[in-house]
Amino acid sequence: MDLIKMRDRLRHDRPVPWEQMPDFALYMDQVLSYMDRQVIRFDRDEALTAAMVNNYTKSGLVPRAEGKKYNREHLAYLTAICILKRVMSTRDMDMLIREELQGPHTVENGYAAFCDSLDKALNITADEMDSRGETDSLADAAIHFALLSYAAGIASSRYVALLRQERESGKKGKRSAKPGHAPRADSHTEKDRAEPAEQGRTET
Repeated sequence: MDLIKMRDRLRHDRPVPWEQMPDFALYMDQVLSYMDRQVIRFDRDEALTAAMVNNYTKSGLVPRAEGKKYNREHLAYLTAICILKRVMSTRDMDMLIREELQGPHTVENGYAAFCDSLDKALNITADEMDSRGETDSLADAAIHFALLSYAAGIASSRYVALLRQERESGKKGKRSAKPGHAPRADSHTEKDRAEPAEQGRTET
């Protein structure tokens, strides 16, 4: 596929909005066919398979099917997974999907926010392609986009790390707040308690 067609796909190919997804349950083969339209890809080897869906379900990434049938929520989860798995680990992806699709908001709202961010990212990339001169070599362009991916990956990794710290702190706070478990008193000074944290701190 030439670059003009790829840029055109980046501008126009988008996952189906929530309200336009099927309002009836789908069998596995229908899900796999449907997901072909949800994600931009150029290689058949990247296609979602039944084995992948089963693995995502077993690992808890995707809710279990209802009588071997999949609904809108399953399609939303699978769309997010098929896109995020290209750029992050399963562990990080699991945490983010739980945060966005199983958090305080509904799956519908989480999916809408995901699609909105995806739309902006694809448009930014298409604009960057427009900015490349006709005489730019393929190697120069490839390095340019690889470096953009590198920079964005650094930012994403840091956000993920901060989110994980926040969640761990929340869990510790809940454990320490249990009735009958008062903080242990000791004779350490404030300076003594602060020193271990300072020694274990890493540069960001």
